[in-house]
Amino acid sequence: MTLRDDALAVRENAYAPYSDFKVGAALRSASGAVFSGCNVENVAYPEGTCAEAGAIAAMVAAGETEIAELYVVAGSAAPVPPCGGCRQKIAEFAAPATMVTLATLDGTETRLSVGELLPGAFTQSHMDGS
Repeated sequence: MTLRDDALAVRENAYAPYSDFKVGAALRSASGAVFSGCNVENVAYPEGTCAEAGAIAAMVAAGETEIAELYVVAGSAAPVPPCGGCRQKIAEFAAPATMVTLATLDGTETRLSVGELLPGAFTQSHMDGS
């Protein structure tokens, strides 16, 4: 299976009763393992948690901390970028050159590096020497 296949498959499990906007994400860690996540909404927080955050949480729960590649797919007319919070989470676990593919169900894709997705990301180095 490809990361696209994994992201499409997990997208079907998204819990989106308020927006009906399902998103799936799959990442490959530095070890080669694949982790996936989908968005989850709830009545108190209808925008819910993001698919990317779910995939990252699964990776960390498995004891890994480095994203080698990320794929995100949504049922939209154009590829949808991750929210600001997820961009920061991605930057926490991926190098600036790590590639992120944003895709639609019909196969339209946009590929960006993490550095392009979140220029000027806040990092540990900002806290050094203070």
